[in-house]
Amino acid sequence: MQRPKSPAVARSEALPLSRGLSRGAVLLLSGLGLAALALASPARSQDSAEETVITSHGYSYFGNLDYPADYPNLAYVNPEAPKGGEISIGATGTFDSLNPYSRKGRAAALTTILYDSLLETTDDSVGQYYCVVCESLEYPESRDWVIFHMRPEAVFADGSPVTAEDVVYSHRLFITQGLPSYAQAVGEMVTGAEALDDHTVKFTFNPELSKRSRIETVGNTPIFQKSWFEEDPENRRLDEPRMEVAPGSGPYALDSYEVNRRLIYSRRDDYWGKDLPINRGRYNYDTIRVEYFSDQTTSFEAFKAGEYTLKIESDPKQWSTGYEFPKVASGAVTLEEVPDGSPPNPTGFVFNLARPQLSDKRVREAVALAFNFEWSNESLLFGLYSPRSSFVEGTPVEAMGPPEGAERAFLESLGDVVPPELFTEEPWQMHESDATRLGDRGNLRRASALLSEAGWEVGDDGLRRNGDGETLKINMLIPSNIQTSVEGMQETFVQNLRQIGVDAGYEKIDPSQYTLRRRDRDYDMLYSTQYGAFLSTGGGLTQMYGSRESEFSLFNPAGVSSPLIDAILEASFTAESQEETDVALMALDRALRYEFFIVPTGYIADYWVAYYNMYRHPAPEKMPPYGLGYMDFWWIDQEAAAQLKASGALR
Repeated sequence: MQRPKSPAVARSEALPLSRGLSRGAVLLLSGLGLAALALASPARSQDSAEETVITSHGYSYFGNLDYPADYPNLAYVNPEAPKGGEISIGATGTFDSLNPYSRKGRAAALTTILYDSLLETTDDSVGQYYCVVCESLEYPESRDWVIFHMRPEAVFADGSPVTAEDVVYSHRLFITQGLPSYAQAVGEMVTGAEALDDHTVKFTFNPELSKRSRIETVGNTPIFQKSWFEEDPENRRLDEPRMEVAPGSGPYALDSYEVNRRLIYSRRDDYWGKDLPINRGRYNYDTIRVEYFSDQTTSFEAFKAGEYTLKIESDPKQWSTGYEFPKVASGAVTLEEVPDGSPPNPTGFVFNLARPQLSDKRVREAVALAFNFEWSNESLLFGLYSPRSSFVEGTPVEAMGPPEGAERAFLESLGDVVPPELFTEEPWQMHESDATRLGDRGNLRRASALLSEAGWEVGDDGLRRNGDGETLKINMLIPSNIQTSVEGMQETFVQNLRQIGVDAGYEKIDPSQYTLRRRDRDYDMLYSTQYGAFLSTGGGLTQMYGSRESEFSLFNPAGVSSPLIDAILEASFTAESQEETDVALMALDRALRYEFFIVPTGYIADYWVAYYNMYRHPAPEKMPPYGLGYMDFWWIDQEAAAQLKASGALR
């Protein structure tokens, strides 16, 4: 299911790394058809008037769990993977905080790995959550409450026990000091959090709200040490940046850091959970080192020199032409394309819908027509991107053709909120352009006609103005550490916009300024990766597409606010089967495309990985579909590492 935008949403803020984390962690494949309660058997029925209470080692909304209670390890890991060595990765930009859960400041990379949670998802299934800090959970069929039975052996890095009070405190901290979109949604959903004893915690939920995202949201919350925060409540806040880390109970601890230069995390030899079935074969590196660089060019040169040793590449120009250096030819550096089974994220140029000049959809459609994907793909992206129109491209819930059957009936059930044209028109499709010339004349003519129709006429100076004499001004933001291919797409996009009289430009600023302005929505348009794909429903979707959160959610950069989308989301929350969920999500894809707030820029079908030839991972047939896992279940061949050092390829 759509993983709730729990406190872990800050990972996207904390990680200036490209495609390093699983996109599939936020998805649930349709058609997962295991018997609903075969692995989560009823524990007891208190009396005939009360609901059956389900006790299980994990949770999914429809009850399907691929792993039985006695599973020895995850299917895709090597449980005998050797421990040891270091993985080093690169990041660009700066950091001024070690708190990844505040919207202020720029958090350092990977600071979320310090913390465990009650439940965790896996990379070979989505929407399934298995116990980590808990050893079991119980809940009624109504999901009006859940009780987690915690493992008494769970301890923080300082040796103190992880207690139910810590869980309750962490939940309340996120409600009172967390990101507003999360705090609002979860604050209404959770009506009570109570420590029943030292290792038993109960959450109760508002029965008037959706059953979706209840248990996995509270189960996914990072667990903090209550006593640490209470020692200095003024300076140890969740909503403020700080250069001090809260103790965690996770597999790694922060060893050292130099601001804007590097961070080093060390694996805890005394990690309490290292022998849990969900953790066997994982967390294999002794240390994780993150090296910071000012931009992509210096970062790549550092990789070639061996200053860090594994790189996830997302720049097609670099992938096509940049890896022809001696270490690749000698075999010291390995290049690998690993299939990515997740639907592509809906990345692209996002309109700030709060800008008056962009409120008219005709203007947005005209602006989109000035973007030539085919030319960009051939000239800037080396033909390696695939086009995208849908928010769930290539999946069973992608909307196609006019709505029929169950989808049409679903839309009809929503009443007048559905525009009549939605029943008769094809879902919005990205236009096609001439790949041989940047300015596609046909598309630019169509764009000009739309702008004139919307009241933006060309003046004597060649600029379009409205009735008040204001130019159609569009400013795009670019961070200085952006990939050259993305910058090239923005430059040529602006060039085409100027051809049709748009007062367009782009502004290149340093990463810290960019982060601040992005959070404050101080832009007309920007290239964004904040929206996520979805194959089931849940509270995370409202943080990306819901009206109530639209003014302040960091995960809705367009500020989209639509009664149509809201109605579909609300209806999806009450779906009682995967089939009903799929119908609602097909309608959601159709509605998101109808509202039109993003110009798609295509996607890469595989992970592009370059690494010094000492890293190993499971065989291709065992790799999970929804995560690359290079910091999770890969390991180091120590003999190969020694050979690289002996040859001089590594220092």
